[in-house]
Amino acid sequence: MNKVVLITGGSSGIGKSIGEFLHYKGFVVYGTSRNPERITDSVFPLIALDVRNVDSIRLAVAEVITASGRLDVVINNAGVGITGPLEEIPTEEIKNNFETNLFGPIEVMKAVLPQMRKQKSGLIINVTSIAGYMGLPYRSVYSASKGALELITEALRMEVKSFGIQITNVAPGDFATNIAAGRFHAPVIKGSAYELSYGNNLQTMNEHVDSGSNPHEMAEEIYVIIQNPSPKIHYKVGAFMQKFSIVLKRILPDKVYEKMLMNHYKL
Repeated sequence: MNKVVLITGGSSGIGKSIGEFLHYKGFVVYGTSRNPERITDSVFPLIALDVRNVDSIRLAVAEVITASGRLDVVINNAGVGITGPLEEIPTEEIKNNFETNLFGPIEVMKAVLPQMRKQKSGLIINVTSIAGYMGLPYRSVYSASKGALELITEALRMEVKSFGIQITNVAPGDFATNIAAGRFHAPVIKGSAYELSYGNNLQTMNEHVDSGSNPHEMAEEIYVIIQNPSPKIHYKVGAFMQKFSIVLKRILPDKVYEKMLMNHYKL
């Protein structure tokens, strides 16, 4: 039986690449988008879903289960970026980021767990970020929301393991997607104490995304994880130095690691 896969944020970027790869491998793939009617080039069905709206999530999950009778794999991929000095990021934008990157995935998991428990099987893959392993300057909110999802996953997988349900994290580094265009940028304020430093770093962050890895790498890794009957808790996908930065944080004294980051960001 071909596995049924639901991917949030499946209309572009990493989600679209994963969906296309799995579709051509024979999986029954459903993607989601806030406005699926605007997408005309998807090779798999797109369902309306806004991860900030619980009713939207429940309706989308019910639609998949009604159509296919089961739900084997859920990939919590929908997310948004956010940059800026913490002092200058509007509180409503901080809340919106957590609604999308943390509370949204939580609500998706709540919506699919009853079906997976009924099946006595299922796999949930939460797409987090290498940035979630460390507090990065001018990316504090993004690091915090993705880091929180990593910890939620660690706890939840222990709670549901006896039901035959597996949960794992996949943390990508920089990939060449349109995330930079969709993220919230706190404006560079003329005369601000952060004007020069944040302005320079904002440009660098965007360049890193533009020159990032091919999203196809994420799709291949997701495929391998789905085939694994006992997936690991954490996976990292990206350039060697991005993944190695997590190792360095584990072994270096805190202040040494902080100094390394400050030198990297020219602070």
